[in-house]
Amino acid sequence: MILATCHCGRVSLEVESAPTEVTDCNCSICRRYGVLWAYYSPRHVRVRTEGAAQDTYQWGKEKIAFHRCAHCGCVSHWASLDPARDRMGVNARLMPLELLAKVRVRHLDGARTEHYID
Repeated sequence: MILATCHCGRVSLEVESAPTEVTDCNCSICRRYGVLWAYYSPRHVRVRTEGAAQDTYQWGKEKIAFHRCAHCGCVSHWASLDPARDRMGVNARLMPLELLAKVRVRHLDGARTEHYID
């Protein structure tokens, strides 16, 4: 079991396995957040909140909502607003550092082409 936690520990995500790769996206929101996304089925992620609500952000007509801890502000994940989509992004920067040292980082040109550029 892999645990990803925000800075204050009030929001945590549990996933069954470590990612083998993460995505560094340069789109207008991801580059500002500075996140690395690990992708999972929502069925394999358990989100827990302890005494703190999460804030969400949805931009324009996008079909995903970004979640963050309402207390410390760390972005924890994005979730699809389409229940048929079997994919969500977990902020791998909230996972243990030693785990991240072992995974491949892929670079996604989300700003222009929506293609990986590595």
